[in-house]
Amino acid sequence: IALQLGEAGAKVYVTGRDPKNKKVDPSLPSLEQTVNEITQRGGQGVLVYVDHADDSQVKALFEKVASENNGQLDILINNAYAAAEAPPELKGKKFWEAEPSLWDLVNNVGLRSHYVASVYAARLFVKNNRGGLIVNVSSFGGGQYLFNVAYGVGKAAVDRLAADMAHELKPHKVTVVSLWPGSVKTEIMVRNANEGKINVGIPLEELKKIIQNSESVEYSGKAVVALATDPNALNKTGKILRTDELGREYGFKDIDGREITIDANRWANRQKS
Repeated sequence: IALQLGEAGAKVYVTGRDPKNKKVDPSLPSLEQTVNEITQRGGQGVLVYVDHADDSQVKALFEKVASENNGQLDILINNAYAAAEAPPELKGKKFWEAEPSLWDLVNNVGLRSHYVASVYAARLFVKNNRGGLIVNVSSFGGGQYLFNVAYGVGKAAVDRLAADMAHELKPHKVTVVSLWPGSVKTEIMVRNANEGKINVGIPLEELKKIIQNSESVEYSGKAVVALATDPNALNKTGKILRTDELGREYGFKDIDGREITIDANRWANRQKS
């Protein structure tokens, strides 16, 4: 998403934890690499180390954005998610088989953090009276069983967060939506599949094929750019939007030229079988 916004010419603040305070996988792209590529594509990338589990750091982030841009903020993408680094085997466990702390791992940075960031963003949007866009990156897991209880309930809450924030922000012409990608070919998903570390009730070879045919990490970015440049985006406020449906509506394809069609039931049906 950050890369596509940069390619569209935006100044993009990219946040994540300081590598000094986390275990770093050298095979994954770093924040520094992402920021540099944003700039190479024609935008302006700004790196800010933020632990989204720490409200004070999030508050300081928005103070920095405001001070460096004359109070202006146009877009907030809520996509921080701590459980991406959770042990893959947790996704195959029933809720009573995992420790209760799984709830916090999934829904502290991934739900609560979205609320906190939105509070500070909304204050800037309302003060500036310029409108704005908040995108909560969610999942089909918000509408059907996927992975585990904590995941599904958290994603349903992310969707409801978008709907209720939209209700309160619509008078200020701020658009708030929940974005549902399909299965996404992230670096972590590809690595875990290749190492046989994903347990979601789907045979490994079939899972690898699903991931190989998944949308790229930048397809959601194309959806966000389309929304951000749509003068009538407010008509969509409060809604859940699928990336593939936005692709057909706005006429964009994935970065490899594919037209994406999401089979929302594939994962859920295989998990039930």
